[in-house]
Amino acid sequence: MNAHVPALAGGGNVLAIIPQTFEETFRIARAVVAAGLAPASLVGKKTGDDAASAVAVCIMSGAELGLKPMVSLRSFTVINGKPALYGDGLINVVRMSGKVAFLRTGHEMRDGQMVGYCHAKRSDTGEESRVEFTQAEAERAGLWDSRPTMRKKVWENNQQVWKDGQPNDAPWYRYPQRMIAWRAAGYCLRELFGDVLGGIRDEFEAREIAELDELRDVTPPAEGKAGPSKPPAPPKPPAPPTAKTIDAEPEKPSEQTAEFILGDFLGEIETSLAGAKDEVEIEEIWTDFDAPAVLETNGHADMIDAAFAIKNRRLAQLSPLNGG
Repeated sequence: MNAHVPALAGGGNVLAIIPQTFEETFRIARAVVAAGLAPASLVGKKTGDDAASAVAVCIMSGAELGLKPMVSLRSFTVINGKPALYGDGLINVVRMSGKVAFLRTGHEMRDGQMVGYCHAKRSDTGEESRVEFTQAEAERAGLWDSRPTMRKKVWENNQQVWKDGQPNDAPWYRYPQRMIAWRAAGYCLRELFGDVLGGIRDEFEAREIAELDELRDVTPPAEGKAGPSKPPAPPKPPAPPTAKTIDAEPEKPSEQTAEFILGDFLGEIETSLAGAKDEVEIEEIWTDFDAPAVLETNGHADMIDAAFAIKNRRLAQLSPLNGG
């Protein structure tokens, strides 16, 4: 019976699938989203073709730097709507350019302080550069973190609350040697290989720019221009009741309801479902939120399908057969 079964061929080369047209790129992007392999930092709360579009743009951005599609997804992040490369992605792009004579990164101790460095040389022009980033510079920039525990938000009963004593999982606490070396590499490689990187920033510089964009001037006005800042006056005490107000029917207190924010509500659903371990737990979380009723009550009935899409996406991640 096995005489007619063809033999398995050995050898051959393993090649990546490289799309040649936009349609092929979008087809790969859809497959990535359906498989649940799209990075959360890239797609955020997007679903369907919106998420596939974000993945497709990431693949095209990486192709301009010579990266294969799946390597692009592992190398890129999105900060404040702008693509940026992780530290290892930045080094990978420069090495693949063929313009590197040598590139060395690392860290060393100097006078009790950690110093990250990057030393590189171009093979085409002979230019050479060595850039250092010290622990003191990291501390001034607010990057260095030596706290074993910290105060941060955690999810409890489908809502985020602040809690003290949580383990510090910040990369500058867990991997200070790697982070300080990558920071030096970001400065060095963007200066020496600007033509190769094509204006793409590293993750750290992109985060700093995003934080600067969000800064607001909170300096109080100088005395003499707008007057010294004064604390608000305390509220006036209520007037004593009169006969007229006693006989009158008491007014019903106005009911103040919290403003319904659609994006926050859908985000809470997605975050809660992400922690579900099986289909039963997904259904319990879905029932607790009662998304169709809440959306219809708050005038967002057109977003009920979007809420179901979030649920179906999580089901598909646990079991592809349930993805619809």
